Parts: sequence; C-alpha cells; structure tokens
Amino acid sequence: MSKLKKVSFIVILAALAGGTIFLLTWDIPAPAQPVTKTLNDDRFPS
Repeated sequence: MSKLKKVSFIVILAALAGGTIFLLTWDIPAPAQPVTKTLNDDRFPS
C-alpha cells in the first residue's frame, strides 16, 4: 500500500473509533417537558 492509502486508512479508522466512543459515553438528556397526547375513542372499537 502506498503511504497515502495507509494514512487515509488510519485517519478513517480513528474517526470511526472516536465517533463510537463519543456515542457510547454521551449522556443524552431526558426531555424537559412531558409528552402527552389525547386519543379519540373512535379509534378503539368497543
């Protein structure tokens, strides 16, 4: 492999590893407001 291909492979591998580590350690905040939705009775047969 040429030197450029080796460097490109290492950069891509490092970016993938960094992105994976970031997503695994990111503390995603919970929603600030509760989600409520009213469903019509027409949608449920009785």
